[in-house]
Amino acid sequence: MSETVIKMKNVSRTYQMGEEEVHALRGISFEVQQGEFLSIMGPSGSGKSTCMNMIGCLDRPSGGIVEIGGKETAKMTEKELAVLRNKIIGFVFQQYHLLPGMSVLENVMLPLRYQGIERSKRAELAKIALEKVNLLDRINHRPHELSGGQKQRVAIARAMVTKPQIILADEPTGALDSKTGKQVMELFREINKSGTTIVIVTHDPGIGESTDRCIRIFDGNIQSDTTKEKEGI
Repeated sequence: MSETVIKMKNVSRTYQMGEEEVHALRGISFEVQQGEFLSIMGPSGSGKSTCMNMIGCLDRPSGGIVEIGGKETAKMTEKELAVLRNKIIGFVFQQYHLLPGMSVLENVMLPLRYQGIERSKRAELAKIALEKVNLLDRINHRPHELSGGQKQRVAIARAMVTKPQIILADEPTGALDSKTGKQVMELFREINKSGTTIVIVTHDPGIGESTDRCIRIFDGNIQSDTTKEKEGI
């Protein structure tokens, strides 16, 4: 029986913007099992980014329950949330978020520092992750010396290096051309085959169609939740 790694139960999130109350999420519910490959899709302002922040333990719900790795995030301290993020979740961003003054190897080693792993072991694990994304020949390069696709592969290696249960990717192909974007999606597919849960947040219908499951959000509500099995693909 699969383990539930993400559980959202009647989750709402309300923001106060001046005198206006903004309902980013309006009581959404869904579960994600270990090893799923899914996308959360919606236009700008739909609530998908708020949903991503809940999964990434970067925000707390106004109402309802969010459980990540079996732990209810609303009951945790900021320090406990930081530990949970570092242990369970690997992040991949549209703009890569690589540190320009560090080499490729040092960028990938960085999350391991927060786990208290000694430097020689960090380097060894980082090289293994970089080998998986075919970038061992770039370990001493700085980010500005890489193409967009190479930067994103470094970001994916950095997300993988802690062996997280979940990789959470925010518009990971948004800054890439279509061919490179397709290669990045194929890389996510390979990582998913090893049992890692992949959650991609996107506005791109093409990305939504390339994942096994797609949750569509609109105006803070779940519009649809479909899998390829349900659709008969």
